[in-house]
Amino acid sequence: MTSRGPLHDASSLHETVLENLSDGVYYVDRKRAIVYWNPAAERISGRDAAAVVGRSCFDNILGHVDDAGRQLCFDGCPLVRSMAQRRGVEADVFLRHLDGHRVPVHVRCQPIRDPDGKVVGAVEIFNDNGDYRDTLSRIAALERASSQDALTGLPNRGVAELALRSRLYDVKDGGWPLGLLFVDIDGFKQVNDEYGHAAGDDVLGVVGRSLAAGLRESDIAARWGGDEFVILSAASDREQIEVLARRLRSLVATSAITIGESQVSVTLSVGATLADPSDTIETLVCRADKAMYESKHAGRDRLTFAERS
Repeated sequence: MTSRGPLHDASSLHETVLENLSDGVYYVDRKRAIVYWNPAAERISGRDAAAVVGRSCFDNILGHVDDAGRQLCFDGCPLVRSMAQRRGVEADVFLRHLDGHRVPVHVRCQPIRDPDGKVVGAVEIFNDNGDYRDTLSRIAALERASSQDALTGLPNRGVAELALRSRLYDVKDGGWPLGLLFVDIDGFKQVNDEYGHAAGDDVLGVVGRSLAAGLRESDIAARWGGDEFVILSAASDREQIEVLARRLRSLVATSAITIGESQVSVTLSVGATLADPSDTIETLVCRADKAMYESKHAGRDRLTFAERS
């Protein structure tokens, strides 16, 4: 039978929900002693509550390791990070089943606070994501064949929308930051009219490669359509957005294509905003898009930042 601990004071309805979840759930107190362990945690790990509750998670009961084999119970524990940082933490890890084999799991941790806001423990929710990883591998193979924009080498709009949906989920569920930049090439029509569409294609390629060169590893640049691009960034405030936009604008403005004896360069008008937990893809993109048009109307080659509503 699943045991209860000092932090488990939920109503009978709350308890019924926890007992019937398909995700494993366990609570630890501030000293990382396990005080609650639900049936799904028993099923996924092979360890029943009687053998776990009252012990410390740093006893390495689950033997969590990352892809590199690092023992997370001693170095990098998501529960510890969640309590220390007072926010949600997620990770893909491997737990050790009672039978000895490894199980890939996705873990989500949240700190538990008392009525005064003091962190008194944490909860971890985990699920077996072996099938999910297989699905991701298949999706990745398909994306390599069909998701790349041919002119720029960047992800296309479909991939950008999938990434936006995923990152908005992280904003809502885990409190992760997300900045969106909506980018339009200044004078692109004039390039096409004066030099032809082949030159326009070359400009798109140069802009795409320059944008990609200016990103951090966690950022994503994608071609949205025509001469429009979007940048998904882990920037957490306006200052970081402005630094990123300034770098991208400078990289593009100092690039050029050669047509005969002419050097043709372009600039960017950028609109940017930070995601709010209430945002959808449509509201977030619309806010950044409107800000981009403000940059156009204000003279081009600039950034306009739109505050969250």
